[in-house]
Amino acid sequence: MNVRSATLEDAQGIAKVHVDTWRTTYEGIIPSEFLAKLSYEQRTMLWQQNIAKQDNTVFIIENDKQQIIGFGDTCRRANNIDLKATDLTSLYLLQSYQGKGLGRLLLKHYSPA
Repeated sequence: MNVRSATLEDAQGIAKVHVDTWRTTYEGIIPSEFLAKLSYEQRTMLWQQNIAKQDNTVFIIENDKQQIIGFGDTCRRANNIDLKATDLTSLYLLQSYQGKGLGRLLLKHYSPA
């Protein structure tokens, strides 16, 4: 597994993980009509914006085939007293990769050096 900073070229892969994870995680909780309408294209645009934001940090985790299987995102609030402090805003892993410690691996990349 490889963890690295996301680039704009990763937005489509992140969007796929985002949509697919919502569909598996929230099945039976959120109406299926809503989940069916989730759009890879709309999420791709969202992640292009998120990656481009200066105060955001987005990491991806890839499998051995260099496919994005998860991601994490943090942002800094404008009112943070500590300018290095950020909030974890998302952490997603495809269902088949959950429960293997990969979320912890992603979180380690957000720890201050």
